[in-house]
Amino acid sequence: MPQGYFALVLHAHLPFVKHPEYPDFLEEDWFFEAAVETYLPLLEMFERLEADGIPYGMTMVVTPSLAAMMSDPHHQQRLRRYIEKSLVLLEREKAFVGDDPNFAPVVEFYRDRLSRYLDAFVNRYHFSLIEGLRHFDNLGHLELITCAATHGLLPVLLSQPEAVRAQISVGASEFERHFGRRPRGIWLPECAYTEGIENFLADEDIRFFIVDTHCMQLANPSPVFGNFAPIYTPSGVAAFGRDVESSKQVWSSKEGYPGDVNYREFYRDVGYDRPFEYIRDFVQPTGLRKQTGLKYYRITGDVDLSQKQPYNRQAAMERIDAHAGNFMFNRELQIKHLNGQFGRPPIVVAPYDAELFGHWWFEGTDFIEMFFRKSAYDQDVYECVNLSGYLQKMPLQQVSTPATGSWGDKGYFEVWVNDKNDYAINHLHQCAIQMIDLVDQFPDAQGVQLRALNQCARELLLAQSSDWPFIITTDTMVDYAHRRIREHVLRFLRLADQIRRHQIDEKWLGHLEHRDSPFPDIDYRIYKRMS
Repeated sequence: MPQGYFALVLHAHLPFVKHPEYPDFLEEDWFFEAAVETYLPLLEMFERLEADGIPYGMTMVVTPSLAAMMSDPHHQQRLRRYIEKSLVLLEREKAFVGDDPNFAPVVEFYRDRLSRYLDAFVNRYHFSLIEGLRHFDNLGHLELITCAATHGLLPVLLSQPEAVRAQISVGASEFERHFGRRPRGIWLPECAYTEGIENFLADEDIRFFIVDTHCMQLANPSPVFGNFAPIYTPSGVAAFGRDVESSKQVWSSKEGYPGDVNYREFYRDVGYDRPFEYIRDFVQPTGLRKQTGLKYYRITGDVDLSQKQPYNRQAAMERIDAHAGNFMFNRELQIKHLNGQFGRPPIVVAPYDAELFGHWWFEGTDFIEMFFRKSAYDQDVYECVNLSGYLQKMPLQQVSTPATGSWGDKGYFEVWVNDKNDYAINHLHQCAIQMIDLVDQFPDAQGVQLRALNQCARELLLAQSSDWPFIITTDTMVDYAHRRIREHVLRFLRLADQIRRHQIDEKWLGHLEHRDSPFPDIDYRIYKRMS
């Protein structure tokens, strides 16, 4: 038996963004960028690790809103177009940089990389990232888990328990629809927990979730092994706690690995470096510049963007080798120490946003792969596991209840409920109350009425996404976030009124079903009043 276990958890999530009414839409790029820089690189990593027989046990969340975009033909075709357009730009860039020894190798690196991704996306995964993820989940090293339907902040929604039940139930059923099995675990949106949520998980036969460090440390009764063993809640669902030490080493751009001067600079992009006439066809139709994903410079140091030095891929990979080795060494020391302290194998759980790897930290997926390879060959202290695998190995754990909290700033809910965004909460509560009443009034809807009630449920779920208040708090794309909250609430209210008056605008309903289209199998009766 190893002295302990290490569990990497990647939380892959984006809000559902679909705008077929426009030929291009800036916020749709969030999905395309993440697919090219995070999801396709991870799939390629899984392929290499499986081919080489590397035991890379890990857990990955694919949220229902992200899965909905991965499986939507609209997003699939636009993702293909996005990659093809990048390759066209790279042909232009090849001529632009010529034989410049600083930039020609980087252009060639991008051309090779994007060509591989396009081939894999079209020919191996048949336009479906879901297909690729399902394949590796079936092989067993990768364990996929679900999330609440639209990443709604569950403790804030709990004043209407039916709203929490709907978020969790739809999340579980969507996972089964995409991946062919019930989810064993769930990522609580923003790791936000308060007592009672675990009962909804148990109802869906979900076996575990993850909480932030302080939620575990302040659990009642106090966990004997702190964050380094799960606890079972009274409902029988296990809670794992986040490890602070391993998280900061990877997550922090100032104290962690991503800030190394040799890694790629995120903020200097060809979309802003080239003359506008040159780049016009690759930016917004409105004429506004935007990121293209082609970045030729390294972090360099604390200097102005204009002073950044050219990116050297080989130098970056040498740092990846060193950092992966350092991370492995630190986990060895940590686990040895904890084993000696507890007298039993601990588990170190390291959860991160998946998009940190590849998108924000360009070399991040290379780091994960190198870490798994080194863990397999260069140490015998710990075993890399997925969370279900750990519970099978170590089924006996303490019973306790985590404390309320989240992994947001200051540890509670201030990021999502503050004076910038708290106007939305009352609207969400009122819409949830109306949705529950609609189920009471129309328990056996058919035809157009059934479609309208199901669309009401979708609009409510989309309005509840925690992404919108987060974006407002962080002052990024604020107008769009306000717009999304407002539009989903107004669509819900208009539809609800039409349903009650038996005057449903079927043409408008069809428009909503096309645009706000996640969760095709949703049943509005998931909002049936709880006794």
